[in-house]
Amino acid sequence: MERDDHPTTHPEIPSLGDPDLPQEGEVNIADRPQSNTMTGPQNEVIESQFPNQMHAPATDISTQPFFWSSFNISPRRVQRGGWARELTKQDFHISDEIAGVNMYLEPGGIRELHWHQTAEWAVMTRGKARVTTLSRSGLPAVEDVEEGDLWFFPAGTPHSLQGLGPGGAEFVLAFDDGDQSESNTLLLTDWFAHTPPEVLAKNFGVAQSVFSDIPLHNLWIFPGEEPPALDIDQAAAGVEWGMEPVIFRLSRSKPLYENSGGSIQIADSTNYAYSSTVAAALVTVEPGSMRELHWHPNADEWQYYLRGSARMTVFNTGPHANTTDFRAGDVGVVRKNLGHYIENTGDDVLQFLEVFRTDKYEEISLANWLSHVPPQLVSAHLNIEPAVLATFPRGAQGITPLR
Repeated sequence: MERDDHPTTHPEIPSLGDPDLPQEGEVNIADRPQSNTMTGPQNEVIESQFPNQMHAPATDISTQPFFWSSFNISPRRVQRGGWARELTKQDFHISDEIAGVNMYLEPGGIRELHWHQTAEWAVMTRGKARVTTLSRSGLPAVEDVEEGDLWFFPAGTPHSLQGLGPGGAEFVLAFDDGDQSESNTLLLTDWFAHTPPEVLAKNFGVAQSVFSDIPLHNLWIFPGEEPPALDIDQAAAGVEWGMEPVIFRLSRSKPLYENSGGSIQIADSTNYAYSSTVAAALVTVEPGSMRELHWHPNADEWQYYLRGSARMTVFNTGPHANTTDFRAGDVGVVRKNLGHYIENTGDDVLQFLEVFRTDKYEEISLANWLSHVPPQLVSAHLNIEPAVLATFPRGAQGITPLR
């Protein structure tokens, strides 16, 4: 069907995949290539990373705050012992609820003893690390974590991190405040250096001379000797068994959803009670599948892409619908209650994290909703016969199965 040049005079039903008037997108200019002329300067490297920005699906409409960023464009702060890079609200304005840090510690490398004014959630993405902490009730914990494991420290919880051999440790931190930064951490060395020596001596019951050689500047990340066997450190720290665990083996947990298209594994207060302000999901999507159409009613979704390639369309009021592309190292944010999907666009497995500033993981599946509405009512909305609607998925899938 050809479009009428005067739709207000001769109204018609919009074509599937091109629903808006005036028409938007390249689908409308097949006979007018001059409308798509771009002769100005182009950054071809960036352009190649965002095919769905340059050539958006015809269903996209208007614009909304850009929901893509990446640790790959974040400056690294490098010191002897490791490095870190971050994405805070200052760098990624849509990310109000979560600030993210990507950090590496060499074998023996130490992220010095410190604490934060916000809660810290983290997941290991490569290697192994030793985590030490002290609970609010004064109980110590010393644990080793490896790829797929996570930890959670409530605000004000003192802790340290140390890379283990052979390859050190790389991990991602998520703080439950978009303004949190690695540059505003409460550090042990800073406190010592800015406390009068006589006060230190009185506090610890030793001579002032004991503190004559303390660092005058913070260490932040610094090299160290690899720690001894775990049980030796646990005994030295006075670990008592039976306290609430500060770590969780996410990659070994039972999936909330699992089928031929992939899986979703959850860590929240229902299976990891210690994590009181952050909930998370580890999502694995096979080639040819996708994270089903859904939304989250209780928090913004902060995403970190671990491997593979993806595209996501976010649907907002207005209407606004925009599509962009993601690869390993990228970060996305979807506002609370906005509809979206994440499709695996590559030949490799897609894996990413969903992190939320809330104690419980919640989602609303579009398919689940429609399967619990009287079919005649859905048919009246979509002009799809009830017999066909009966073939739609019944209930939530999480990931669409391969067909």
